[in-house]
Amino acid sequence: QVQVVESGGGLVQAGESLRLSCVASGSFLKINWMGWYRQAPGNPRAMVAQITDGGEKTYADSVKGRFTISKGNATNAVILQMNSLKPEDTAVYFCTARVDLRHGTSGIDELNYDGQGTQVTVSS
Repeated sequence: QVQVVESGGGLVQAGESLRLSCVASGSFLKINWMGWYRQAPGNPRAMVAQITDGGEKTYADSVKGRFTISKGNATNAVILQMNSLKPEDTAVYFCTARVDLRHGTSGIDELNYDGQGTQVTVSS
């Protein structure tokens, strides 16, 4: 079983900052990457930022230069630092962990696990 837990959402004004945290725990062999997605009402879920086990980072064009993803101090944790927030950043933010799980005696499955989401609201 794998658990992914986010924290740090809230209500801020445009131009302010928020910091989201995510921790993955459970019986997995390794984490291949962790990332943040967001979903606003009426819109599909979209990637915000990802970081691989090796530290490679990917960002959506809409957040480049404003958001930073990094590995947290705790094991299997990631941080999303969001600066210069805009009203269009308002959404539920989900953390995803892609992990290797043991399958049988010698197999490995690679699966995604999502957290429950945390609301970020930016007022104008």
